[in-house]
Parts: sequence; C-alpha cells; structure tokens
Amino acid sequence: MSQIDPRVDAYISKSADFAQPILNHLRQLVHRTSPQIQETMKWSMPFFEYKGTLCNMAAFKEHCTFGFWKGAMLADPNKILNIKDDNSMGQLGRITSLADLPTDELLIQYIQEAILLNEQGVKVVKAKPTAKTELLIPEYLTELFKEYPQAQLNFDKGSYSYKKEYLDWIVEAKTDATRQKRMQTAMEWLAEGKSKNWKYQR
Repeated sequence: MSQIDPRVDAYISKSADFAQPILNHLRQLVHRTSPQIQETMKWSMPFFEYKGTLCNMAAFKEHCTFGFWKGAMLADPNKILNIKDDNSMGQLGRITSLADLPTDELLIQYIQEAILLNEQGVKVVKAKPTAKTELLIPEYLTELFKEYPQAQLNFDKGSYSYKKEYLDWIVEAKTDATRQKRMQTAMEWLAEGKSKNWKYQR
C-alpha cells in the first residue's frame, strides 16, 4: 500500500501560497521519521497513520496547524505543545511560516514518541461530555429574527455549537454599534444557511 495519497497532493496545491512550503515540509518530515507512515484524508484534512492515527495538518486562510492525535499523552519535555481539553489539532499554535516550526530534530522526536504510543496500543481517553448550558437568546435578537424568518428557520434547526457560535459573537460585542453590525451580518449568513465560521471551512 502506497504511503503517499494523491488527495494530499491536491490539498496542498489548493492551499494558499504561504501554506504550501509549510505543508510540504511537515509532510516530508513525517515520512522521514518512518517510511511506514501512511497518508489519508479525514474531515477534509491530511492525516498520517501508523498502527492508528498519529498526527494531522491543515491550512486555513492565514495560518496552518499541526497536531498529534495523542498529544495530551506525549511527554512534551520542551513544552512546544498547546494541549487543549478538546484535543484540538493546533498544538503548535498558528503557523504562518517555516520559522514558526520547532526544529526538525525536535519534531521527529515527538513523532517517534507518537509512533511508540500506537505500537503499545495506547488508546485516547475521551473526557466525559459536560452538560450543555441552555442557550439564552437575548430579546433584541428575538425581535430581529421576526424580520428574517429564513434566518430564524436555519438558526433553529442548527446544532448547539452552530447556535452558540453566533450567540457568543453577538453578545460579546464591546459596543452597541458593533453588536448591530454583527447582528445584520448574522442574519445574512443565517438566511443563506452559513455557519458563523463558514469562511474558514474548506
């Protein structure tokens, strides 16, 4: 079975110009660590596997990310990983150039440790889901929804996180003018069925 996936080639070629050398470098580094590592695509992003998932990378509009599937279990003696409770992928922070990456030798050490965890059959321990707090829709937004029935329809049928992203964005506005502007933008996006972060989704 080939270690190279042509879908990853396509992903890199479609990424922004600044992202391509970053993604190519990370890809080469992973394969340099072990020729047995294979590529695949999951959730529209390149993933690397060996006896299970090892790591993944992604390109966005203005930055790239790289993370380990079992990052929370890595020793991280050099404190280069930003481990979040949701095991999110951006453990090296925002990568905008090759200069933002740790040294090749350091990254290889971390990849080797991730390989060892998979060889040992260590499983990711999933945190127990926390109870979702009830979403409170402010009255000013409820009133505005009356003018945009399609926006309200799409909002109502959206997932919990879909709604929360919009609500947090609007409620946390520092000024009334900013809030009003965000509300109008939200109505336009919701009417089209877009999520709050639709610009960053591939």
